[in-house]
Amino acid sequence: MKDEVQLEQDILNAYEKLQLIKEEIHTFIVGQETVIEQVLWSILSGGHVLLEGLPGLGKTMLIRTLSEVLDLSFSRIQFTPDLMPSDITGTMLLQPSLDGKQSFVFHPGPIFANLVLADEINRATPKTQSSLLEAMGEKTVTVIGDTKKIESPFFVMATQNPIDMEGTYPLPEAQMDRFLCKVKMVYPSKAELKEIINRTTGTKKIDLRKIVDSTEINHYQQLAKKILVSDEVLQIAVNIISATHPSSEESSEDVKNYVQYGSGPRGLQSMIQMAKARALSQGRYHISTGDLKQVSIPVLRHRIWLNFEGEASGITVEALIKEIVERSTSLAAGKRR
Repeated sequence: MKDEVQLEQDILNAYEKLQLIKEEIHTFIVGQETVIEQVLWSILSGGHVLLEGLPGLGKTMLIRTLSEVLDLSFSRIQFTPDLMPSDITGTMLLQPSLDGKQSFVFHPGPIFANLVLADEINRATPKTQSSLLEAMGEKTVTVIGDTKKIESPFFVMATQNPIDMEGTYPLPEAQMDRFLCKVKMVYPSKAELKEIINRTTGTKKIDLRKIVDSTEINHYQQLAKKILVSDEVLQIAVNIISATHPSSEESSEDVKNYVQYGSGPRGLQSMIQMAKARALSQGRYHISTGDLKQVSIPVLRHRIWLNFEGEASGITVEALIKEIVERSTSLAAGKRR
């Protein structure tokens, strides 16, 4: 009973702090409520985020603001076609000592930070993109056979320009799957455009408060893992992932006709992790089908690959995901009756 009371208090405290974090972010970032929420859910899940949008929509500024409000060590990597893997991970350099002897000393790269901004990640070559895989998957970096651990919490937040823009390289499937979710930045409304100008072209300077630190974030991540998942909700999530595969008996005609590859097990893990984070951010102790609906698009939009017919038909992955989720939840509701 005492543990339950403590858990209830911890969840309430986390909910209040998360509200303060969102309020503080909004003192600098105009609009983008959905984007901010999804990024915070990813942080609570301990996952990495891929932010996509046209240049100038504030992707980089959002990530910088997060690092200040969350009081995290921050580094920025500008991805360019000539960037090398060692520019990210660090390298061993021959360095003389005071007694005249020389030895190899490791000089860490920008990957060794709590929050790493991989800016315009799809402008670098696949070789350089792949240098992030180990860090994102195992939170370690191996240089010349020596494996070094990255301190927790660790997040890679990558920005990506739409793939049809000039000078971009598509991220391979293995790299895309490392990201917990893919979040799309939307174009601001007229009122938001006006507010952006008022905040950025005047003399007033906005000083951001630090709401939490790395220790508290680690605590909230462990707290999110304690959010309960019923067998019924878990089964719905399993059915959603299964229905993304054209070979599955549960998939719709659109999926069979237009999808080449569906989501793997990491998609199911990401969906449950992010649903737990959403429940925690709302002060709840268990996830619901509503949580699955809200997290399904950012979690799955980069894990479903259309075939040629799908690309030619003009159907979107988001529309397919909505259809899959509605179908899976409706079938579950029918079985309960």
